[in-house]
Amino acid sequence: MKFFKKQGVTLLSLSMVLGTTVAMADANSAVGTWKTIDDVTGKPTSYVQIYSAGSSLQGRVVKLLPDAKKSVCDVCPGSFKNKPITGMVVMWGYQPKGDGSWTNGHIIDPNNGKIYKSNLSVSGNTLNVRGYIGFSALGRTQNWYRVK
Repeated sequence: MKFFKKQGVTLLSLSMVLGTTVAMADANSAVGTWKTIDDVTGKPTSYVQIYSAGSSLQGRVVKLLPDAKKSVCDVCPGSFKNKPITGMVVMWGYQPKGDGSWTNGHIIDPNNGKIYKSNLSVSGNTLNVRGYIGFSALGRTQNWYRVK
């Protein structure tokens, strides 16, 4: 009987450690819903849901907030042109780098219609979205915040 009590404590401890590890892994994942912030006004503009699409990540706008500048992508190129921003896939092609970050993605800015190369990394409840043309060093980073 003593053996089973020890085993029960060991199994309970192991399950608690594994549960904590799984929770931490989820917290470090880019998968989820994120609040975007306007660079100029500093106000929240939308919620973007990032999800797995095969072996890559992509994201779509699931909600526009009152401070969003527009609701239709009238300056966007090709198949994005004149589409509602809510529901639009605005991020695609992110590949896992192996260190908890994602590279080689693309992101479209519905306010100016430009498509940028992009990388992602998570720091706590903050998603660092690095957009650039050419080299990452020449870009800029936006911080998005996890929606709970």
